[in-house]
Amino acid sequence: MKLRTILISTLIVFSVVFIGLQIAQLELQAAGVRALLLLLLTALYCNKVKHKRLFFFLFFIAFALAETLNFFSLFIKVGTNNVDYSYYLVNSLYILSYIFLIIQVIKGMDVKDVIRKFPLHIIILVILDISSVLVVTNTTKSQLNNHEYSLEFVYNAVIMLLLTVALINYIHKDDKKSMNLLLASIFIVFSEVIQLTYFYVAEINILNVFCSLFLVLAFLFFYLQARLPYQLKPNELHKI
Repeated sequence: MKLRTILISTLIVFSVVFIGLQIAQLELQAAGVRALLLLLLTALYCNKVKHKRLFFFLFFIAFALAETLNFFSLFIKVGTNNVDYSYYLVNSLYILSYIFLIIQVIKGMDVKDVIRKFPLHIIILVILDISSVLVVTNTTKSQLNNHEYSLEFVYNAVIMLLLTVALINYIHKDDKKSMNLLLASIFIVFSEVIQLTYFYVAEINILNVFCSLFLVLAFLFFYLQARLPYQLKPNELHKI
């Protein structure tokens, strides 16, 4: 219990410090604190959550690793011929972490039942996803080469897929756990879109602050939903 209290208290302090560093525009220090936050949150998940889910745990690991490598890439540049390999590695890890999360959500759903009950919802959401990904990614087209653009396109597509899966999961289950997951996914999307705007449209510090705030809120709701048990329906018991 004492270790849990220390971890939670440290996370709260680091979250406040992280937001404060972003407000003060101390990007290097903020990146370091952000990496520590994710590592501590992963440790808290391992310590606090009794019934751990494999892919949710892998999500935390991959995201924390991406944050750590992103921090070290600020000091060590890995690349040749004007190609920044750390950019591809870090963003690929972020994509992988979200894919793990999507898999975990789908594993807790009765996919056939979802498709049968919500075909129109799914079609509309897929159309909206495609439109959103095209619009958002095209804002970066003039500043990225073909490989970078392709990576950003995949990144944004995975983010929107996560939001869609979380929304369908909430519509299907309509419980507190799925609501927390949906809120976390919404905050992740907000954070990513604002970060993209900050990097490629306008470097206004308030955007970076809101990006950081939404990221902290997203992982707060991810942690809260992880602590809640799955409330499966009789036809979903095989999904445990």
